[in-house]
Amino acid sequence: MPRPSSFPFTLPFLRQDFAASLVVFLVALPLCLGVAVASGVPAELGLITGIVGGIVTGLMRGSSLQVSGPAAGLTVLVLEAVRAFGLPALGVIVLVAGLLQIAMGLLRWGRWFRAISLSVVEGMLAGIGLVIIAGQLYAAAGLPAPDSGLDKLTGLPGALVDALGSRTALVSLALGVGTVLVIVGWRRMPRRARAVPGALVAVLLAALAAAVFGLPVETVRVSGVLEAVHLPGAEALSSLADPALLGTVLAFALIASAESLFSAAAVDRLHSGPRTDYDKELVAQGSGNALCGLLGALPLTAVIVRSSANAEAGARTKASRVLHGVWLLLFVALLPAVLAYIPLAALAGILVHAGWKLIPFKGVLTLWHRHRGEAVVLVATASAIVAVGMFEGVLIGLVLSVAKAAWEASHLRIEHSDDGRGSVRVRLQGTVTFLRLPQILDSLEALPTDRRVVLDLSGVHHLDHACRAALVTWAERHSGADAEAVRAEGASAGSVSSPH
Repeated sequence: MPRPSSFPFTLPFLRQDFAASLVVFLVALPLCLGVAVASGVPAELGLITGIVGGIVTGLMRGSSLQVSGPAAGLTVLVLEAVRAFGLPALGVIVLVAGLLQIAMGLLRWGRWFRAISLSVVEGMLAGIGLVIIAGQLYAAAGLPAPDSGLDKLTGLPGALVDALGSRTALVSLALGVGTVLVIVGWRRMPRRARAVPGALVAVLLAALAAAVFGLPVETVRVSGVLEAVHLPGAEALSSLADPALLGTVLAFALIASAESLFSAAAVDRLHSGPRTDYDKELVAQGSGNALCGLLGALPLTAVIVRSSANAEAGARTKASRVLHGVWLLLFVALLPAVLAYIPLAALAGILVHAGWKLIPFKGVLTLWHRHRGEAVVLVATASAIVAVGMFEGVLIGLVLSVAKAAWEASHLRIEHSDDGRGSVRVRLQGTVTFLRLPQILDSLEALPTDRRVVLDLSGVHHLDHACRAALVTWAERHSGADAEAVRAEGASAGSVSSPH
């Protein structure tokens, strides 16, 4: 099989890439709108980000088949930023975050994002998924949602009671539930039918039902893409002096980068083409975000839903993702009025389904049985995001992950074996540092003073200077006049033995 060219439009693969681009376009269209509405910004801004992610980021080097656009994983952070600093400041935040991503890529920091604990990333996505589901259930019923994630969850029973007492809310909620059912049920359709994404079918059916039956539901408000573009002004740029805004910029850059690079690792497993260059991909993501910031649009990341659809549809080069951006641009230019027929409840249903897919239910159970500490980090990260906030939750997860790694690094097992006749054998396993010195000396000093000791250090990963000196001192005291009283074994034994 010929190797795919780095040039985006390679004639031998144009047919496959053209077909895949149509599939990705149909997947991306409702998601761009849904993410924008869920983020509390005009729907057109989601389409602008989708266009930039397809054409600009898509043309750049990094990953060959990964597709970028507005992501459900950033809706919570964007919503918080818009509420805290206002919509005009969003462009500045995204612009500076993009420039920070470019700098990290040029400094070749992309590979270090792979060192982030997978439990923290999955916990972050799970927490985001819970907040998205809770918030979009209010949107599906046409009810105002509380600000905090915790209030969204605890307020759901009351919201359900309110919805049951309102015909309008019940109709809207039924349309949202129907959207989710269509998306889930569409997977059982014949393979040819599944070539059309279930989310698009659900939106079309919801729009048709709302128009035919005259349902009293809110639809997408459209003002035009050009009118939605707002270049950052002097007032918005001056907000960079706010330390809280700079913290949000850092959160955007780190979370968007981590999500994109973890997505790249997943997409690389779906195809046999060139592997992702993480540093170049970080520059590509940053360039896309910088342009989105200049246009006042949503931030972009690599989106696993679109990327997997691209790979599964048979894409061979980056032409498919560039073309999907072209189709989005043509749709916005030629058919913008169509958007006004899409019910907001249908978009809420799409986001509820997307949020559900972010929660790794099976992964949590597997971790609990195999790596319980990782499961605790995952659940704690998700819970902190819901209870406190996005940035704080991720920081808590990182701290817990580092603390867990430090505890495991300093974990030490001490085993004794004594048949009552020969030498007493003491086996140390793990990392031997000064933190464990009291435990080690207590065990050694409790040994019979009239018996020879074999100190087995073959299972020791690291023996620091303080412990080595303490073991030598103990060996001298225990040995007395017997040169063979203490014998150390293993690569870490060194001078830990009888001094005679």
